[in-house]
Amino acid sequence: MELDLRHLRMVVAVAESGSVTKAAAVLGIAQPALTAQLNRIDRALGGSVFVRDRNGARSTELGDLVLRHARVLLPAMATLTDDVQRLVNSSDNDPGALRVGVAGSGLGGLFVNRLHSALPGAEVTTVLPRGGGDLSGALACGTIELAVTGMCSDAPPPASESVTWTRVSTDPLFVLLHERHEYADKPEVTLAELAEEQWLSVPDHSCLESCFVSACVRAGFAPSAVGEADWTTAVDQVRTGRAVALVEPGQPDPPGVRAVPLTGAPLRRTHYLGWRRDVRGLLDTELIEDAAFRAHRDAVARSPQYGLWLERHPNIG
Repeated sequence: MELDLRHLRMVVAVAESGSVTKAAAVLGIAQPALTAQLNRIDRALGGSVFVRDRNGARSTELGDLVLRHARVLLPAMATLTDDVQRLVNSSDNDPGALRVGVAGSGLGGLFVNRLHSALPGAEVTTVLPRGGGDLSGALACGTIELAVTGMCSDAPPPASESVTWTRVSTDPLFVLLHERHEYADKPEVTLAELAEEQWLSVPDHSCLESCFVSACVRAGFAPSAVGEADWTTAVDQVRTGRAVALVEPGQPDPPGVRAVPLTGAPLRRTHYLGWRRDVRGLLDTELIEDAAFRAHRDAVARSPQYGLWLERHPNIG
């Protein structure tokens, strides 16, 4: 067996986590599979890269040598890949084709609709990053031209010297309830009133789960579990009364459920629009920013409950 970059990533992951089990979780593979790969790496090199015991994994002298080279080669290959992608994706510099990456934000569809109206000759497509991927990285290497993302509270998107981010709005998260839930007709509901519910999280991104658990603890309880679901899956479960779901406002309430504000807005989501700085000469960024702000107004307009909430809380949003 010959070593390749995949094997070097495994070695670095084990060294950085100090545990084969933890490294397997980081790499997204089963622990026995990673152990088998490490054994193959040892055989290929003719010696052990790690000492593995009940206390974890520690690099040997051979392992230290491999790690020194891996930490040079992996960044160098990543830089090469980014440079190649940037060259290939910018070869035609066609401003009429816009790829919009969307992650963790319900504004993506409305933003694209606004772009179609503002740029009638443009070909606009959406891209969903794999595994909640890095939109800053996708912008930097030119695989997308624009990005819309949502982050917990006031957390910024990943920083990049080549990417500009503009804040579009900060919205509270609402809770989606069955229409016959005892709190479905209230103007607001506290987290404590929902302490016994099974929770689902729809905007699965950033630190939402930890922020939610912290908010629950401040409200005097610990949630029994927090499941993850896309919009359709969450609606189907809430409609049966089996769960309640954290959702972004600005969605029309489907039949059988109702979105209700949480008292005090303990959980918020900030939406950002991003683009690569060197496209400023190719794109009308003021027009694109305006499209994003209009998309947020469209979201408010289609959700009367959210519009009423904003009237009561004018300093948020």
